[in-house]
Amino acid sequence: MDMKLFDSELKVMEVLWEKGNMLARDIVEVLTERIGWNKNTTYTVIKKCIEKGAIEREEPGFLCKALVTRDEVQQSETEQLIDKMFGGSSELFFSAFLRNQGISEEEANSLPN
Repeated sequence: MDMKLFDSELKVMEVLWEKGNMLARDIVEVLTERIGWNKNTTYTVIKKCIEKGAIEREEPGFLCKALVTRDEVQQSETEQLIDKMFGGSSELFFSAFLRNQGISEEEANSLPN
C-alpha cells in the first residue's frame, strides 16, 4: 500500500476502524461530537478517502467501508517516515528513536522480535 492519508483523512479512518462500516451521516455525528466538524467538512473528507481508495461507498444510504486497515496505514506511514527522514535506514530510525526515548535496557529487551 502506497497511500498518503492526511490528518483529517485519518480522523475519518479512525472512526471506521473503531466502529466498523458506518453510514456517512453517522460518521458526521461522531466527528461533530469529537472535534466539532460540520457536515460539509466530513463529507468532503470522506469523498477524498474514497478517491484515494481508502474507503468504499456502498448504496443504499452512503455506507462507508474501510478498504485499508490501521496496520497497513501504520506500515505505510512508518516506511515513508524512514525513507524521508532517515534515508531508508531502519537502523538509523531505531537508533534515533531509542536515543530520544531514553528507553531502558530492560524495556529494550522486552520488545517483540
